[in-house]
Amino acid sequence: MDVIAIGAQVIYFMCVVGLAIYGLHTLWLSLLTLYHPAEPRPTPKRRTVGQWPRVTIQLPMYNEQHVAERLILACAALDYPSHRLQIQVLDDSDDTTTALVTALATRLQAQGVSIEVIRRPDRRGYKAGALAYAMGTATGEFIAIFDADFVPPPDYLRRIIPYFQNSRNETAPHAPVGFVQARWGHLNRGFSWLTHSQALALDGHFLVEQLARANSGFAFGFNGSAGVWRRACIEDPHVGGWQDDTLCEDLDLSYRAQMAGWRGVFVPHGEVPAEIPVQILALKRQQFRWAKGTIQTLRKIGAPVARQQDWTPVKRIAAFAHLTGYLIHPLLVLMLLITLPMLLWNIDPSAQLAYLSIFSFGPPLLYALGQIRRDRHGWWRRFAWLPLLMLLGTGLALNNTQAVIEGWRQRGGAFLRTPKFQIQESRARWQHSVYSLPLHPMILGEAFLTLYALAACIVAAISQQYGSIPFLLIYAAGFGLMVGVELWQAWQTRRRGCPPLPATDPQRLATRSDQA
Repeated sequence: MDVIAIGAQVIYFMCVVGLAIYGLHTLWLSLLTLYHPAEPRPTPKRRTVGQWPRVTIQLPMYNEQHVAERLILACAALDYPSHRLQIQVLDDSDDTTTALVTALATRLQAQGVSIEVIRRPDRRGYKAGALAYAMGTATGEFIAIFDADFVPPPDYLRRIIPYFQNSRNETAPHAPVGFVQARWGHLNRGFSWLTHSQALALDGHFLVEQLARANSGFAFGFNGSAGVWRRACIEDPHVGGWQDDTLCEDLDLSYRAQMAGWRGVFVPHGEVPAEIPVQILALKRQQFRWAKGTIQTLRKIGAPVARQQDWTPVKRIAAFAHLTGYLIHPLLVLMLLITLPMLLWNIDPSAQLAYLSIFSFGPPLLYALGQIRRDRHGWWRRFAWLPLLMLLGTGLALNNTQAVIEGWRQRGGAFLRTPKFQIQESRARWQHSVYSLPLHPMILGEAFLTLYALAACIVAAISQQYGSIPFLLIYAAGFGLMVGVELWQAWQTRRRGCPPLPATDPQRLATRSDQA
């Protein structure tokens, strides 16, 4: 028993050290954003209509009847020379979305918009497969990509394209720009506590993490949407184009491009608004795909990154810190599982938690800085959602742990889309959509971990090891929150009468396209 107890202490301490390292990493990124200026805004020369480069906009979508119209109309309304612009709707749908986008595309074609709907024989390769398939008919020198839940502003291309010509970076002055990533905004930030919390996390990611990595000359990831690629970069033989052996084809391609000598640019000025998931099961599906795909990317390119002689050791370390970020979740779950046996052996885990507390202020600082950079006015009101975000992150630990395990064990896998409902107003309802997700068996695991954490709290109180109780209560609250919200939303989809979602009648689309 003594050997097992010592082993448990060693594993627990390793988990604490691992979490402390990632806490230090967030602090480091926060400090980098303060010491490295943002990418300067380019000042393009005055151009005639014929001097703007040709751009192809690719819109990959699968069963997006609620939002497909909104995206296509926004792209058709872009303020860019029409004869230099091509729109490709990459439709893999097997529901009414196909009829909707076809009707709208036909109407826009009659108005002179260069738009086509591309359908494949099958969904092989999912999003990566659709993007690769469409390259054969793309005519643009640059490829802009938008997921179905985004709404690009009219000046998007005129604002982004100049970065390919004018952008300079002290850390890589001669590297050509391969891709430019814009910051994501939020169409429905104020819809609920869930969307407020996610918006806080996304702002921290873009305005601190992405900004720090990009402007420090470190590798960073293309986020899959609201970005533009130089076609020559994608087709560079040393890059290898779109590949479908990971669920994060965007992260995979961007790292391969940067290892091949291309450079990415992150643009924090302005934003491209998108819809945040309003159903917690949709958020879990999105997080699962991101976690699994990131670990798959780590497996795929980890060794080449380690051997990348053109990168400094610090740049390689930063890349591994980025690619291993989702390992936080298995560490959290493992710590919880070990805590109860340690308490039963009369070993107080709180002594080791002191090492973690030193760096625990890293994430709050990152999120606070993200809100300050986003808008100093009222930043603290948005930052006040941090406690719920922390509980949400804890509650997602089991979901993301399973994703990490699958990412280590297998390549590729089914690309399960995140449902979108065109939810922007607080009174809008999504519960009766055909895209709403049913309860998942993982709720049983989350319920178990809730009870497990509470049981550990009781044991800690009985044995007077009070230092671990606050930490255990966070676990219980986080997993309990997931269970409670999942059950509540499932009950809503069955019991609550909801106004219908936006109509998706082809004739209505034709009428609205006349007004675009």
